[in-house]
Amino acid sequence: MPSPTLSRRGTHRAVVGVQSLLALLAAMLLALGFAAPASAHDVLEKTTPADGQAVAAAPDKVTLTFSNNPIAIGSEIVVKDASGSNWADGGVDILDNVVTQKLKSGAPAGKYTVQWRVVSSDSHPIEGTFGYSVTSGGAAKAPGASTPEPLQTQTEQPQQVQSEPFPVMIVVFAAVAVILLVALGILARRKLNGGSGDSTDD
Repeated sequence: MPSPTLSRRGTHRAVVGVQSLLALLAAMLLALGFAAPASAHDVLEKTTPADGQAVAAAPDKVTLTFSNNPIAIGSEIVVKDASGSNWADGGVDILDNVVTQKLKSGAPAGKYTVQWRVVSSDSHPIEGTFGYSVTSGGAAKAPGASTPEPLQTQTEQPQQVQSEPFPVMIVVFAAVAVILLVALGILARRKLNGGSGDSTDD
């Protein structure tokens, strides 16, 4: 019959094993918790025209270059002159990490404000503004009556986009936690069953 000392040692080893697994689980969950902020939203690296730049002639497009590839759905750009008229022509085009918005022709000289909103590669909407000025342009003729409709659509779309993104890190976090908890339970049960089996042997 095994001595009580051996039984206590077996139980102690099982407890130490469980504690080690708990520590490993805590470390992995903590690492995943810090990994989510590390994969932060995409950053706007460059615009054409540049913010505050004065260009001689009205450009036919504006481009935004990001640190990663944004998602096309829900992305929009509005280019307004001093009177509030929108000179954006159609939707945005996204190629890799470059977002392009075509502009209507005939834009007059003056200051322009670019309001942009894209869905970051981590599925979260990001937005911002920048401006440029045109020193000489076409006749001061604002876009047609169809302009207000895109502006209304552009203010409604971001509200719908916010409900669509789902952080991938939450899924990974939950899956790893479940796997480790199951493994922890199985190993702890085996160690405890092994210890109780040894204590009953003659």
